[in-house]
Order: sequence, then C-alpha cells, then structure tokens
Amino acid sequence: MSDTISRGKSNALETLKAPLSEQETIVLSAAPSPHDDGYATPTGEELESLRRVAGSVKWTAYTIAFVELCERFSYYGTTAVFVNFIQQPLPPNSSTGAGHAGQSGALGMGQRVSTGLTTLNVFWCYVTPIIGAWVADEFWGRLKTIQVAIAFAMVGHIVLIIASLPQVIVHPNGALGCFIVGLVLFGIGVGGFKYRLTFLIHKETRHYIKRLPKTGERVIVDPAQTITRIFLYFYFMINVGSLLGQIVMVYAEKYVGFWLSFVLPTIMFALCPLVLYVCRKNYEVTPPTGSVVGRAFKLWAFALKGRCDFWENVKPSNVQRKPVWMTFDDKWVDEVRRALKACAVFLWYPLYWLAYGQMTNNLTSQAATMELHGVPNDIIMNLNPVTLIIFIPIMDQVVYPGIQRLGVQFTPLKRMYAGYMLAAISMVSAAVIQHYIYQTGKCGKYPGEKSCKTPAPINVWVQAVPYVLIAFSEIFTSITGYEYAFTKAPKNMKSLVQSIYLFMHAFSSAIQQGLTLLSTDPLLVWNYGFVAVLSFIGGNLFWITHHKLDKEEDELNSLEASSYLGRGPRAQNKRIIDIPGAHIVNKT
Repeated sequence: MSDTISRGKSNALETLKAPLSEQETIVLSAAPSPHDDGYATPTGEELESLRRVAGSVKWTAYTIAFVELCERFSYYGTTAVFVNFIQQPLPPNSSTGAGHAGQSGALGMGQRVSTGLTTLNVFWCYVTPIIGAWVADEFWGRLKTIQVAIAFAMVGHIVLIIASLPQVIVHPNGALGCFIVGLVLFGIGVGGFKYRLTFLIHKETRHYIKRLPKTGERVIVDPAQTITRIFLYFYFMINVGSLLGQIVMVYAEKYVGFWLSFVLPTIMFALCPLVLYVCRKNYEVTPPTGSVVGRAFKLWAFALKGRCDFWENVKPSNVQRKPVWMTFDDKWVDEVRRALKACAVFLWYPLYWLAYGQMTNNLTSQAATMELHGVPNDIIMNLNPVTLIIFIPIMDQVVYPGIQRLGVQFTPLKRMYAGYMLAAISMVSAAVIQHYIYQTGKCGKYPGEKSCKTPAPINVWVQAVPYVLIAFSEIFTSITGYEYAFTKAPKNMKSLVQSIYLFMHAFSSAIQQGLTLLSTDPLLVWNYGFVAVLSFIGGNLFWITHHKLDKEEDELNSLEASSYLGRGPRAQNKRIIDIPGAHIVNKT
C-alpha cells in the first residue's frame, strides 16, 4: 500500500495530465491545495469586515459556455418557430410554409393545440433531466451521458427536418405525427444534455484574501460570488445562442420555409461534440459513483425517528449500531441536509415558471394580433435575450459590486424573491395589453380567429414591457436557481439536485396544461391576470417559508466537502489516495 502511495505522489502531475480510461487512474479533482497557493485564509473578523469579490474564471468554463451557446442556438432556434408551424395554416400557394409578406404557417391546428404541444415539449424537456441524472450517476458518468444525449438530439433534429419538408408539410396529419416523434427524441437529447455541462467546471471551495492591484484594497475572494459570476456568463452565452437562433430561424421561416429553420440549428448543434472532444482532457470528469438517492432517503427516514436535532443524531459518529447502508461520513450528512433545504426552496418555482412560460406560446400568439409593421410575430420574443445580453455584464460589473460596497448582502434568496415580483408585474402588463387589444381591435374579443384579418391598432413593440421585465426576473430567479442547485448539492448528488430544479419547470408546464382552457379568446386577460396572481402569491410564500435560511447562507457555503463517493458499479473496487493538490482514485 505504501508503495502505491509513493508511486502516486511521485507521478501526481503526470497522472493529472493523462487522459481518462478504464485502465488508468481517475482524477476526481485537480484543485490546488488550500495551503500552498500563497493566499491567506480570512479570520472571522475579516469575514465580517472585508468586501467580497468574485474570483477569476478558468478558460475551460468558456469552452463549456460556448458548447451551451451552440446547444441553445439549436434548441431556441428550433422551438422559436413551433407556434407558427403548429397554429397557423399553410399560406396560399406555398409548400414550405414561408409567409413572405403574410403570416408563415404549416399545420393550421389553432392556438389551443399550439399552446398544448409547445407546453408538452417544455414539460418533456424538463422531465428527462431526472432520468439523465440517474443514468449519469448510476451507470455512465456525466460525460458519456452527454455523448448519448447528443446522439438522441441529432436524430430528433433530423426527424423534425423531415416533418417540415415540402413533400411532407402538405399532408398536415402525417407531418404532425412525424413532428411529435421528433419532439420525443429531441426532448430525450435535451434532458440528458441540459446543464450537465456545468459539472465539468471545477468549483473553488475556500475563501482567501488578496490585495487589488489598482487600489491596494484587501478583499475576500468569495467562492459563492465566483459561482455567481460563472452562471451569469454561462446564462449570457445561452442567451447569445438563443438570440441568434431565434432571429435567424424566424426569418428563415418567413422567407424560405420551415425546413431551413430546422436544418440550420442541426448544423450548429453538430459543433457541440467537436468542442467537447477537443477539450476533453481539460475538464473535471468524475466516474459514476452509483445513485446515492436511496441512501439519502434512508438517512432522512432514519433521522425522522429522532428529535428536532435529528441531523446531529444520525451522523455516523453519533450512531452506536450503524445500519449496513451507513457507509458515509459525518460531512455527507451535513451536505444532504443542505441539499434537502435547497430542494425545498425550489418547490415554489413552478409558480414563477408559469409567468416565464407565457413567452413561448401566448405572448407570441398575442403579437400576431397587433400591428407588426413587417416584423414577424415571433421575432418580438428576442427582446428577452437582448435584455439579458445587455444587462448580465452590467449586473456582474456594476450592480452586484455596487450593492456589496453599500454593505448589503444581496443573497440568493433575496434575488429569487425579487424575480418573483418582477414576473408578476410582467404578467400584469401582458394582461393590460390584451385588454386593449380586445377594446380597440375590429374583431373585438376574438382577434385570434382565422377570419380576423385586421390587427388591433397597437404597435407590437409595446410587448417590450413584459419581455424586458421577464428578462430581469430571470437574472434574479432563474440564474440564481442554477447557482443554488450547483453550490448546495453534495458532489455525488449534483446531477440529481440540478435535475430536481429543472423538474420544477416541467411541473409548471403540467400546471400550464391545465390552464390551456384560458389560452384562447376571449379569456386571455384572465389567463395573464391569473398567472400574475400566482407568481405574486408564490413569491411571498417562498419568502415567508425560507427567509430564515437566508441567514445561513455563509454557513451552508462553507461546509467541508465529504470524501464519500458512493457504491456504484465503478466505485466499489477503488481506493482513494490523497495527494496535495489532487484526489487520485486507483483501481485495485
């Protein structure tokens, strides 16, 4: 054993650079030792008095963000034309669906079917991450899961192209069937891929003090703020992809046809596996450790048998007669407790996503009933990513540091609450717009009917109000949710906790399916108003139930990481050798 440790220490650097394989040592992390990086750890007094800043972001994070840009270009570029493809009829003398000066369309199924199918697509895309998380943790690992997901998504893209070909699109029922098959395959790929890339990024876990070169000010580099920065720019790249995809595809749909709107995203998506392959040796890749969900639930059930301080009572060091499944350490109990608190925070998110979800269907349909002045009705939604692209850097470089200088801790839970309120206000504005469409349009309360050829005399750009407000709510609520899931989960449960967060979006889509009866004239004012009320109530209940957790933010972020791996197929026959600067796992 001592020989093995000696060989591991002497070859640590070479091992870290070696590619992964079944026969080689596996690098679980390659973080620098917290004691040899030249930076001092802050004292308790310094934690209270010194300003906190974000650390630098490694270049590998930007390659992952670029892959997400490509994937989101393909996703949003494809889904941007779904509403018109399903709802609007094929234009006269067109076999491609291109509307040119008129309205683009294909299947002519109406707004209710369009809203139902687009909502179902969102539901499916946010349910499949749960399956992807289980497969990644139990069997394949995250990297292989991503690779298989890419294959499914590519096939889904190809099937959608087939559904939009001129020879197929003229047969609406056949095209619809092919389209639905494409959605299913597409959703499986999205679910296995979705935000699993963030786990390839190494997370710095300790605070340290540095002196700013320009001012000489001593500041604390806070890992939590570094993660906030990473996810802000991660979301920034997502919205660059979203913006480019939606704008290009909408004009491709309008002037060429739906087939081109599905071909271009497929080409862009093909860049994803190429970048991942080229950079594969620079990512933090962990093997499947086996699903620890069962142990987490057993731990919780075991803890419930105790008193109010049950988490302390069920730590292995405090249990005299340990169950056979209790193979973890005390630190993992603290991490599971933290993860469960995070999951409880996410339980209110479906009421937020209801407001966000209006962008992908009802607001697009609303735009078609207003004066477009030559602009495609589904181009207006791009106000949302444009706002995000402009203001995410401003939030990172100006707003958040400015709030820190004022001595205010704008914690994740406070940001989430602000997002709920902005989402509620955005839906109030959408309801007001819909009210005036009904009041001023020649078609009264039925402007969406096929027989209505005259739009309401309202400029479509008034929709900037709800779209911009939703964008700001995303900065505070959506981005922070991804960050919260990433930072609060144990290392061997990150896929699961992230998937639970995403599942809240799926649950919201299921609720939205129940509201499709309101997604038609003359009930759309009630639709937006009801969603506004739900978002407002949900945000306030969220704060009432979790505001005490806000005071524990620093404590939760500073928990020491557990060394517990799990007992999955590849974790059973390994042993850990600790080397300063790395954790190496050698196979026996």
